[in-house]
Amino acid sequence: MARIAGVDLPRHKHIAYALPYLYGVGQKLSFEICARAQIPANKRTEELTENEIKRIRELLETEYKVEGDLRREVQMNIKRLMDLGCYRGLRHRKGLPVNGQRTHTNARTRKGPRKGVLQRARPKV
Repeated sequence: MARIAGVDLPRHKHIAYALPYLYGVGQKLSFEICARAQIPANKRTEELTENEIKRIRELLETEYKVEGDLRREVQMNIKRLMDLGCYRGLRHRKGLPVNGQRTHTNARTRKGPRKGVLQRARPKV
């Protein structure tokens, strides 16, 4: 089993489709990494030799930011926006959509489950 950047890659998938399991690696970058490491993209993860895994690991460490480093950088960027108090930072702080989406309806993913309206008891007449 190939373990790269602290992530176990699926054993029975082609390496080009297993690499996107890493945070920060998409399909296009995955094919680029395979080409630069001189590994056929259709080779399965379980068929990789230690030397090939080492080449991929070294390439990812030197050229690209993935997993922990990238997550940390993204969180620092969000924290910077919140500390500045700019509009996007305030939206992050309140847990609302940041990129201009509507919130009157929808946006349930960011806002969480509905809170509902409390019904006041009416006096009996």
